[in-house]
Amino acid sequence: MNQIPRRVAIVGGIRIPFCRSNTFYSDLSNLAMMTTTINGLSEKFNLKGLHIDEVVGGAVVTHSKNWNLTREAVIGSDLATSTPGITMIQACGTSLQAATGIAAKIAFGAIECGIAIGSDTTSDVPIVVSEKLSRRLIKFAARTGVSQRIKAFKGLTLRELVPQPMAVVEPRTGLSMGQHCELMAQEWQVSREAQDQFTADSHSKASAAYSEGFMDDMIVPCAGIYRDNNIREDIDLERLGALNNVFEKSTRGTLSAANSTPLTDGAASILLASEDWANAHDLPIQAYLTNFQTSANNFVDGEGLLLAPTIAVSRMLDRSGLLLQDFDYYEIHEAFAAQVLATLKAWEDPEYCKKIGRDSPMGHVDLTKLNVKGSSLAIGHPFAATGARIIANLANLLYGQNDKRGLISICTAGGMGVAAILEGVRKA
Repeated sequence: MNQIPRRVAIVGGIRIPFCRSNTFYSDLSNLAMMTTTINGLSEKFNLKGLHIDEVVGGAVVTHSKNWNLTREAVIGSDLATSTPGITMIQACGTSLQAATGIAAKIAFGAIECGIAIGSDTTSDVPIVVSEKLSRRLIKFAARTGVSQRIKAFKGLTLRELVPQPMAVVEPRTGLSMGQHCELMAQEWQVSREAQDQFTADSHSKASAAYSEGFMDDMIVPCAGIYRDNNIREDIDLERLGALNNVFEKSTRGTLSAANSTPLTDGAASILLASEDWANAHDLPIQAYLTNFQTSANNFVDGEGLLLAPTIAVSRMLDRSGLLLQDFDYYEIHEAFAAQVLATLKAWEDPEYCKKIGRDSPMGHVDLTKLNVKGSSLAIGHPFAATGARIIANLANLLYGQNDKRGLISICTAGGMGVAAILEGVRKA
């Protein structure tokens, strides 16, 4: 028997403040940050001791010991230990992808509620040994007897002992995300001035969001920190313009440390539920998650690494019967200012839109509706946490506006993108 999909409610979200790596969270692990975030969500929505059908999420940069990260965070939290914890990753789209998976199960009645969560830290990165040393250590562990174990290290060189740096490049191209974005900036003719202005605007909007109290009920303190520490209230365009290029040293370069997101530590979560479950537990419904899409492109052969969300949004809008202009808010993850600006240009470009299967350009996005409370350039970007942060932010914007809708677009490593649509709810 066919079952009519149920509406998926977004009850709300909680995150810890995002901090630049190697600052206030330098001694915290992903497990600690994730557990703190779950407990913050639990306190906000009276979930202590409650069974949640699923908690899904993960971290991009993690230790092998954290293979069961999400479940361990659940066990260490205030939730009932009967709550399953499922660990998954999709780079920067992790917690949005987790939310869409939970939403699909709620829609078809498999579960009643779930928490999507992401955490990341580059202050606590795994120290990786060389492949040669790794093979020696495996042989050492497999052998018995002192003499046989010693032979495993015969011919050992000092070079083998040097730790390997954290992988920051795409395996298929050998280029970092920043280098890929630099190529996109050049292809789409995104100027340094435009990137710096976009960056300054993100900081100004995020600072204003704090001043007006918009962030207050979405953040739980962690390690004595109450506010994101990357936001600059006094950001100056002239100083931004004086910064050196970081990914392309020649005069063609346009990406700086400021108009690229900083390495960031943090965690974020979102509670989703059926309407019946939310009502039964006297919980608010801030918005509905009504559609979503994942996509990928052929970045290996020259398509822009961070342009895959343009495809996801295109397909999602076609399925929804909506136009790009049919939204009151746009939440586009700011991995780099150039990436957002290139995305906007791509949607307006006839040739590009034809390549992704459209008869005509998707058109212009009203910039007054874009990232109205600031985004990743200012707030920071703990990879796996960004999706949940953005969902919570947009749901908070839509709460009380039942005739409004918002669009989410997140680019990820590997030439992938995740998109979603949220619709507002009248306050009870």
